[in-house]
Amino acid sequence: MNTYKTGIWAEMVACIYLILHGFRIVRRRYVTGRYTNRAEIDIIARKKNLLLFIEVKHRPDITSGLNAITPRQSARLRSAAETYIAQTRWRGDARFDIIVITGRKIHWVRGAV
Repeated sequence: MNTYKTGIWAEMVACIYLILHGFRIVRRRYVTGRYTNRAEIDIIARKKNLLLFIEVKHRPDITSGLNAITPRQSARLRSAAETYIAQTRWRGDARFDIIVITGRKIHWVRGAV
């Protein structure tokens, strides 16, 4: 499987995992800044008054998954989340999480970005 297909598979697994934890998937692959400083949020999920922005990584271990998110990418993700919140006029809580899939394990790091 190539890296694109692996990424799509990892996002699907993360969506199922979030649904099993009571979240509703609001958006997948939300893209902003298509012609400028493009940013993509893998998953946006909601549970009651909490909106999650999820970055999904498929890596051999959790450390390399967390290290894959650079400070520049983190800033772009925050900017994309702010755009989404402004567009939808969200008034609840929001948080950035990372889901790292390592083999058969799912690591959910809350408040990571």
